[in-house]
Amino acid sequence: MKRKIALAIATLAVTLGGTKLLQDEADGPTKQANLTIDPQSVTALAASLDPVDIVTQPPAVQAPVTIRPEAPPEAAVMPVEAPACPVALEVVASPDATLGLTLIAPCHVSERVVLRHGGLAVTAMTSATGALFTSLPGMEPGGEVAVHFNNGDSVRGAEPLPDLGLYRRFALQWVAQDRFELVAFKNGIRSGDEAAHNLQGLPKDGGYLSMLGDATTPLPMQAAVYTFPLSRDVSVDLTIEVAVTDLTCNRELLGEMLLSEAGVLSKTDLTMATPSCDAIGDILVMANPLPDLRLASAR
Repeated sequence: MKRKIALAIATLAVTLGGTKLLQDEADGPTKQANLTIDPQSVTALAASLDPVDIVTQPPAVQAPVTIRPEAPPEAAVMPVEAPACPVALEVVASPDATLGLTLIAPCHVSERVVLRHGGLAVTAMTSATGALFTSLPGMEPGGEVAVHFNNGDSVRGAEPLPDLGLYRRFALQWVAQDRFELVAFKNGIRSGDEAAHNLQGLPKDGGYLSMLGDATTPLPMQAAVYTFPLSRDVSVDLTIEVAVTDLTCNRELLGEMLLSEAGVLSKTDLTMATPSCDAIGDILVMANPLPDLRLASAR
C-alpha cells in the first residue's frame, strides 16, 4: 500500500512538472529571452552568512528633508571715499591791522577766487599747486575773511584785529573795465607812487595806498585802499580819477566806496557818467570824496 501511494505521488509530481514545462514552452521564446541571466554574474551573497545572520529588516524610513532656499548674503555697504582734497585757510593778524592769508586748495589749481572782507571783494589766482599767499587791509575788527571758488564752494577764516581802532581807511572798488584811480595828496603832494600789492614793509604811522585784486583774472575785481597816517599833523586830500578811453567813454561806470573808521564801516555806491568818445584823453576828477562828492573834469 505504501509503495502504491508513493508511486502515485511520484506520478503526480512528474505529471505536474511536465505540465509546467509545457506551459513554459507555450509562453514562447520571447519571455525566456527577457529572463536570461548569466550564472557567472550572480554572486551568492547569502552563501557566506549563517542562517541566524539573515534577518529580514524593514526598509529604513528616511526623515523628510526640507530644502530651504539659500539666504542671500547680507548686502555690504561700502563707503565711498571722497577725493583727498582738503581746503584750508589760515588768517593771521599783524600789528598794523592787516590780515595775512594762506590758502591751501590742491583741487583748485590756477583758479580765479574771490576774497571778501569788511565789504571788500577782490579777485586772485591760485598757484599751480592750489596755493595763495596774500594780505588784506583790515576793515572790520572781527577780521573775518571768506574765499569763494568757481564751483560755489567757499572757505572762511578769522582773526581779530585789536589795533584796528587806531586806523582810518578809505577803499574804492570796481569790476572789470569800470576802472577808477584813487589818488592821495599828503600836505599838498601827490602820493600815489607808494602804491603796493603787498602791504609788508610799509610805514605803520604814515599814510599809504594799497592796490588789491588781480587784473589778469577773468572778470577782475579790484580795489584801491588808502590807510590814513596816524599822525594828525599830516593833512590828506583824496581824489578819484577816471581816464576817458575807448573802454570807458560814453558809458556809466559803477563802483563802491568803503570807509572804515576805528573799525566802524560805512558803504556808498559810486556812479560816474563819462563823456562821449570824442573826449578820449580827458581825465574826470572827483575831488574830496569823503565830506562831499564833487565831480570835476581836467585836461
